[in-house]
Amino acid sequence: MAWATCWKSMVRRPKRTSMSLRLRLFLVILPPLLVVSVLLGLWRFSAAQSTSEDLFDRSLLAAALAISRDVAISGGDALSPSTRRFVSDAGGGEIFYHVTGPGGIYVTGYAYPPRATADSPRDQPSYFIANYRDQEMRVLRMIEDRTIGNLSGETVVTVWQRMSDRQAFARELALRAIALMAGLMAALALVIWFGVQIGLRPLNDLQEAIRQRSPDDLGRIRRPVPTEVAGIVSTLNRLFAQVKDNIEAHQAFISDAAHQLRNPAAALLAIAETLPDVTDATEREARQSELIAAARTSARLADQLLSLERLRYDARITPARADLNALAEDVCMGLAPIVLSSDVEFGFEPSEKPLLIDVDKVLFGEALTNLVENALRHGGDGMSRITVRTLADGSDALLDVQDDGIGIPLDQADLAFRRFSQLRNGEGTGLGLAIVQQVMHRHNGTVQLLSVGRGTQVRLTFPLFK
Repeated sequence: MAWATCWKSMVRRPKRTSMSLRLRLFLVILPPLLVVSVLLGLWRFSAAQSTSEDLFDRSLLAAALAISRDVAISGGDALSPSTRRFVSDAGGGEIFYHVTGPGGIYVTGYAYPPRATADSPRDQPSYFIANYRDQEMRVLRMIEDRTIGNLSGETVVTVWQRMSDRQAFARELALRAIALMAGLMAALALVIWFGVQIGLRPLNDLQEAIRQRSPDDLGRIRRPVPTEVAGIVSTLNRLFAQVKDNIEAHQAFISDAAHQLRNPAAALLAIAETLPDVTDATEREARQSELIAAARTSARLADQLLSLERLRYDARITPARADLNALAEDVCMGLAPIVLSSDVEFGFEPSEKPLLIDVDKVLFGEALTNLVENALRHGGDGMSRITVRTLADGSDALLDVQDDGIGIPLDQADLAFRRFSQLRNGEGTGLGLAIVQQVMHRHNGTVQLLSVGRGTQVRLTFPLFK
């Protein structure tokens, strides 16, 4: 069957997207983490520089204090071994020093220290940047009152260190941190890649379960799934139920249609088979008339079946704005000869003002024709008049088709609008009112039976365009 082939194609050959869900999640999760890691790396590099500057400045201050102490103790003769080890082993590279005693007398250290661009304060150590032998240095100058030998006055202790050594140390710290973060990001990328695969395993199991289904299996999916995809499964179950109902309705329609077409086809065959044996001209003419009537009945039934099928499955209707009065009058003009030839009065009572509605003219004509033909077939021998009238009711446009025939009991209205159903045995196909109901449904309107005492009144309600 066509629907089975379509369902099998939908299940077994799903449309492939350009990117897998696993890769999509990977690309959604990882780039923000990479951006954060880069920002953290920049921050870590800046923090490493700031930290190293603070540590190295403290090392310079410790070296200056140690040198100042040794100069005071030894009278400027020499530095203690511990101070020498501290100066030579200081973090961040070699430390240079220069000490002058009272009156600017050279005491110890390197001969020519870096020069300060401004006077140094006496009450606290001062830091500045200066060039020393074409190299940029970080310099600490400390001025204290000391007594060296028999001289008393200001003692100036100057210590300095290469900026390149400091920067190299800071870069080493930052690179270690960046290497650590890069390793963590690589490990995180692997965890995300394989973690997403593990997390998507229920979806893969669900896909496999659906793939193994036969085209005839449209039952609910009862496999437990994560909360995030429960909505998808619920939607699939609802789709399966709709497809199942649609297939069952389609199969029922085909079965009913075949049953309804069988009787006219059998009548046509029976008349056609007996016609060659008829020799009497009068009887032959009667048989030919019966054959023509049976052919018309079969053609009408086929037209109604096609109309009903189109209304159910074809969404391509072409509504246009039109006046309900003019539309109804045109259809009634075409139906007048048929009604009047049945010895029934036929009247049309239009509304006093235009009734503009959005309507498909072909479908409207089919609906009104079915109502009038339904009245002719089932009104009974006592029916003498059929009236079509249009009127306005607030925001709705109304079309009434009323006859004074046998009538349809209101408690049997649902049965009357059912496909292939007949309240009484007759010539009808049981499709007229069903087609009318489908037409009104496609126009966002309604159809209903009204109680009028004797006869039947069917009312069509269209939304009125304002």
